[in-house]
Order: sequence, then C-alpha cells, then structure tokens
Amino acid sequence: MDHRLRIIWMSFWVRVCLLFTSSLPAAGVQIRLVGPGSTRCSGRVEVFHGGTWGTVCDDGWDLNDAQVVCKQLNCGTALSAPGSAHFGRGSGPIWLDDVDCSGSESSLTECPHPGFGTEDCEHDEDAGVICSDHIRLVGSGSTRCSGRVEVFHGGTWGTVCDDGWDLNDAQVVCRQMNCGTAVSAPGSAHFGPGSGPIWLDDVACSGSESSLTECPHPGFGTEDCAHDEDAGVICSAFQIRLVGPGSTRCSGRVEVFHGGTWGTVCDDGWDLNDAQVVCKQLNCGTALRAPGSAHFGHGSGRIWLDDVACSGNESSLTECPHPGFGTEDCEHREDAGVICSDHIRLVGPGSTRCSGRVEVFHGGTWGTVCDDGWDLNDAQVVCRQMNCGTAVSAPGSAHFGPGSGPIWLDDVACSGNESSLTECPHPGFGTEDCAHDEDAGVICSGAERRKPVQ
Repeated sequence: MDHRLRIIWMSFWVRVCLLFTSSLPAAGVQIRLVGPGSTRCSGRVEVFHGGTWGTVCDDGWDLNDAQVVCKQLNCGTALSAPGSAHFGRGSGPIWLDDVDCSGSESSLTECPHPGFGTEDCEHDEDAGVICSDHIRLVGSGSTRCSGRVEVFHGGTWGTVCDDGWDLNDAQVVCRQMNCGTAVSAPGSAHFGPGSGPIWLDDVACSGSESSLTECPHPGFGTEDCAHDEDAGVICSAFQIRLVGPGSTRCSGRVEVFHGGTWGTVCDDGWDLNDAQVVCKQLNCGTALRAPGSAHFGHGSGRIWLDDVACSGNESSLTECPHPGFGTEDCEHREDAGVICSDHIRLVGPGSTRCSGRVEVFHGGTWGTVCDDGWDLNDAQVVCRQMNCGTAVSAPGSAHFGPGSGPIWLDDVACSGNESSLTECPHPGFGTEDCAHDEDAGVICSGAERRKPVQ
C-alpha cells in the first residue's frame, strides 16, 4: 500500500472512530469515580470538560446530587454524599460548584450550576458519592428504603422472584441500602411488576451477608417465575438503627441517618413516647424502657437530635417535634436508647401498654394468637415479656376486638416460666383452626397509660 493510500485509509478510520465516540451516551464520557478507597460505584466525582478531567466542589452537595451521579453510572441508589475530599484531593480544575440537582436529571451536567469553572473552592472540598452499586429499590409507591428489588447484572437491571423470599433476604437488602432494619418482605409484585430479566430466584440469605448477590441462589437468570412474583422490601427507613454493646434487633442506642452520616440522639426529654415511635418504626412491638445516659455505650460523630418530643403516634422519629438536626447541647454520655418488646405487642380497642389483643411478629407480618387453650400461664409469659407485672386475666373471644391477617399461634401451652411467648410449646406458626373472633388477649397488673387504638 503506497503512502497516499495509507493516509486515505487512516483518515477513513479516524472518521469512523469519531462518529462512534460522538454517539456514546454522555454518561460514558462525562463522569467517573476515583480516589483512594474508590470502587466502581463510590469515589471522588470527576467530570470531563474541555478535554480535561476535573472535580466537583462540595458546596451544597447533597443526596439529590449524588443520586444523579449514581443513576448516570448505573450504580443503583445514592447512600451518602460525602464532601471534604472524603476520597482524597483531586488535582487540576474544579469544574463544578453549587450543583443543585432535583434528583430526576439523567446527567450531572444537566443539573443547575453557575457554569463550568465558576467556583470558589479548593480541592479539600472535593465532592464524592457512595452508591448502592448493583441494587436498587423502585416501583409504584417506592421510596429510597422501600420498593421492588432490582439487581444489575450483565449490563441490565432485572428483578428478584419471591420464591422463598423472606425477612432474612430483605434484611440483607436493607443493610446494603443503608436503610436500617427489614420491616417486611412483600412478594407478589407489591410495588408493581418489573420488566426485563428476572435475575434471581430462590434466594436463601442467612441475614448476615453484606450483599444480596452473596446469598445462596441457583445462578443469575435461573428461575421459573413471572413478574407478578417480583420481590420487594420495606425497611425501617434510612434514618434509624439500634446499635451498641448489648444491643439486639429491638434494643440499643438510637442512631439516625442524616446528611450522609449516622449520628445519635440526646436523652434530654427522652421518654417512653419517643421510644414507642422507635419501636413502632422498627416493627419491634412496644417500648418497654427508654434508657438514657449512654446505656448502650457512647456513640461517636454527630448528635443529630435533641429535645425530641413525640406524642407516640408518629410513624417515624424524625416526624416528632425537635429543634432541628444538629441543634443540641449534649455530649455522647447522654446518648439515648430503647428497649422494645421485640416480636410481641398488645393492641386493639381499649388496649393499654399492659393490656390488649396479643399479636406476634413472624414472617414479616403481625398476626394474632388463637384462644384455644389460652390461660393465665400463657398470659403470665406475655406480661413478663412486656415488663407489665403479673397476669390478671387471659380473656379470649376477641375481647379487645378481632385482628386481621394471619393467626400465627394456636394451642399455646406455656408453663408460665418461659421468657418469650414463642418459646412456649405450640404446633407451629400458622398451624391453627381458628377465626379472628377467637383472638386471645391479656390484662396485666402493670398500671400503664392508655395508647392509641390500632
């Protein structure tokens, strides 16, 4: 091939390459996550402009901005939006400052900003993101912490089948999404049917895994399902968890998630009403105690809430009156905690904290107890578990109104010494021949304030 022909040939391929690269989506050329500790879906945010990679300043940087980055990179949902060069200081230009995304944009550069290179920052203010990576929650009625579970595999988002889907599986998703504790694990396309591939089926998590794809499953795409079986999760919400020495699923130091960071709650004015909202939010039954003075150890970092004043009816701790996130005059030796009744609660018309229809939490759902064989020994275990003194009576026949949903227990035969109702002999969860007009109740000796009818 002579020199002239070679030049023509090379020119042709250069044009082909330019045509191809110009057709690439903006997400492929405009943004990347880098820096110490970065992964495919977490790192310092850098954008490509004017032939050069540059950083983004953290002025006004928040979860809405991070959400656009995560979406643009097919990295699921934004978990936090760290600033202050969390992933190390960049170099070169700082291309964006005062980014103000709504969260619905498809590209970071679509978000309002004063212009490329218009900034008053230094690289110790470089912005970053931490995304959920290969998992997201979407669908009708979804929130950041509830929705249809979808995983990213083979370049495509797909759903999870509800065969064998339970609270252990949901717990892994909620942890992975930084969304607290799993409240329920709805199937049957509760958040609407998805589309495309069904990537996972027969997932069998123990609950301790750090990622859903670490759980045992027969392989991506191995399934015998339809999208009307798509699995979902409802988490306790991104803003609350119970931790600390001696903590359990339903007792511990209360921490809330705000501004991309976990922080504690001060015990100023902390009482059973506040604890009741936490226990309800975590599906942990009834508040038994509201310990302060760092009963579950000292936290670290921010103290997000102080002077919380719940009525007890709120559905989330952050709905309760408080002076504002970060407005406090406390130290971590004042960190607030809760002790909840865990898998049991007393509800119904005329109920109090120590009397009501007995309901237990199983399989992600609250259900009732049948009054077949229900007696004072059974009631005694419930009263002890609820920290409500001694059993006074064990009414049946839906004395506190008929419940709804499953009847989880029947023919319970406690000796009276057990520490939990579910430790008592019974034929198995859901094994029953009852109707809700046989729902069992208790009246304990503990004199407690009345609570709202549920």
